[in-house]
Amino acid sequence: MSAKKTKLPPPAAIQRMSVDIRKLSRVGSRPGFLDYLVQLWDYRQFIFYDARARVQSGTRKDRLGSAWLLLNPVFNGLTYYVIFGLLLQTSHGIENFIGYLVIGVFLFHYSAGAITSGARSIRNGKSVVQAFNFPRAALPLGANIREMLSAVPLILGMLLLIVIVPPAENISLLWFLLVPAILLQGIFNLGIGMILARIISRVHDVTHLLPFFIRAWMYGSAVFYSYERFVKDPTLIAILKFNPLYNVIDIARSCLLYDRVPSWESWATLGVVALGALLVGFIFFWQGEETYGRD
Repeated sequence: MSAKKTKLPPPAAIQRMSVDIRKLSRVGSRPGFLDYLVQLWDYRQFIFYDARARVQSGTRKDRLGSAWLLLNPVFNGLTYYVIFGLLLQTSHGIENFIGYLVIGVFLFHYSAGAITSGARSIRNGKSVVQAFNFPRAALPLGANIREMLSAVPLILGMLLLIVIVPPAENISLLWFLLVPAILLQGIFNLGIGMILARIISRVHDVTHLLPFFIRAWMYGSAVFYSYERFVKDPTLIAILKFNPLYNVIDIARSCLLYDRVPSWESWATLGVVALGALLVGFIFFWQGEETYGRD
């Protein structure tokens, strides 16, 4: 009995098969940068709705619910007012120190939460990363959108305190400048969060160091004191004022408390650093796309 001969496919079919094989890509492989941005855009609705759902469920187990989004920075502000305003007397020479402190504490609270959430997003979503194929930047981006949504009642509470707590401030058109300042702050938060997300995904020990860096950043951002009172070297002051968080707070204080247009130096520094952090953070995070969830 003769063996049955295997019939080969025609040459045209073999050529089509070879083309299709060349189009195949490894699961979890890193696409080109522009393709990566397109993929991320395709997930935009999921990212937003997931962020909104997490905001709504984040404080559901607490009796006061979402009120803690406002109460946490309020209690922090009261603590800092007693320590720095009353005991250490850092309020000397600062007009409306209560408003000065409220703006510093509330805006710092937003940045600290956003950067921390973005930095831990890959580690916290490790099971999702290992189970599904999607652009990993969706996780830190979603974490930052969640923090930005949480910051809405935070910012509204900050404005309310400035208006009702003596010496109460009057609302002016300059208050609208707070919107682009906070958007630039959010861009900076996202960029730094993406850089830290890749680092922490490989070296988890950095998670334990992050709170110390955040706290040192707060003390160096003139949240509850003025640079000019404690620093006399103009070169050192210029270096300290390159801090993007300081510039966000300075712009907000100029608009909300002192009714003056913020300096162009503050806008320029904040804009350059924020956009630079986003560009560097995005590219740095994209370069590690193939490594997430594989340890």
